[in-house]
Amino acid sequence: MQGISWIILSVICFILIGCEPQEVFQSQEDAPPSEQTVPEDRDMERDKEAKGQEIEGNEIEETAIEPPDALLQKFDTDNAVSQLKNALNTIGYDLELTDNFDEELTWAITDFQLQSEDLVVSGVYNKSTREELLLYMENDDMIEPGEGLALPPKEPEKTETGIEISSNPYDELALINKSFALPDDYIPEDLIVPDVPFPFTEDLPQKYMRENAAHALEELFAAAEEAELEMFAQSGYRSYDRQVDIFTANAAQHGEDHANTYSARPGESEHQTGLAMDITSAEVNLTLVTEFGETEEGKWLAENAPKYGFIIRFPEGKEDITGYQYEPWHVRYVGEKTAKYITEQNITLEEYYEEQFE
Repeated sequence: MQGISWIILSVICFILIGCEPQEVFQSQEDAPPSEQTVPEDRDMERDKEAKGQEIEGNEIEETAIEPPDALLQKFDTDNAVSQLKNALNTIGYDLELTDNFDEELTWAITDFQLQSEDLVVSGVYNKSTREELLLYMENDDMIEPGEGLALPPKEPEKTETGIEISSNPYDELALINKSFALPDDYIPEDLIVPDVPFPFTEDLPQKYMRENAAHALEELFAAAEEAELEMFAQSGYRSYDRQVDIFTANAAQHGEDHANTYSARPGESEHQTGLAMDITSAEVNLTLVTEFGETEEGKWLAENAPKYGFIIRFPEGKEDITGYQYEPWHVRYVGEKTAKYITEQNITLEEYYEEQFE
């Protein structure tokens, strides 16, 4: 009846005043699209998160992309990692936006650092790297990926003996051992002499370390001095060619297989990374012997090295894993976070890597 009444009223209106009869709609859904009320605000709110946008009144503004304010390194898993990848993509990289600080991101950070004159190259995302990245983004500068560090090959290169060669020797967490080698032409670009005691005065290559490791070693030695202990740095950086001479001499004296239990083949030595240092004390006549581990300096070193980013690289009881004899004198820089974890878990760098890929 209600519908009939509306029709009669429309006809009367037409007859009396000449107006055209209007359609009468029972609900919003019955009305034509041009007369429907569009819930624009609701739709924009619903799409805001997906599009990375914010709404101001009836206008849509793009959410600013900023690099994270955090210290990040290989194997980290965090939302900040995907935020970092997103920021790098705005300046020219093409990284998959996952939460994993993978080898690809380690390469990108290394490549970016190598292309920036003022950055220490490490593959680690830190405060100075963030500041440089912010400058690129604020100035709308773009980078050419791979100009600093070549893109990793699809198939890794190998040595003549079949050992995989690292495509990123600058990585401070690089695993270098009997299964992973350094390029024979790799020489770290940031080698400096740490301000610590040496048992010799000559300016020899073995005094040098990469910058981050050198500064950390200075802090380590300063703490030892405060503890009234006297340590000496004995042997740091060693070139590929120098390692050839050392291993050849050891192999000639003791046989190649036995020599390789205490001496690395060329390319397989951590000393070539510039991240390792052999440490000794007067109590063992400034020599590199296992007895150093029983001295006050050796015990202190094992306990305190992780606080400054170092690990005892070849610990006792792990010879089957590392492939080398116990060396309480040999420390390797991996950064405080990783050093603390490896030491607390009583594992080696090899075991740490295995954990990450499980």
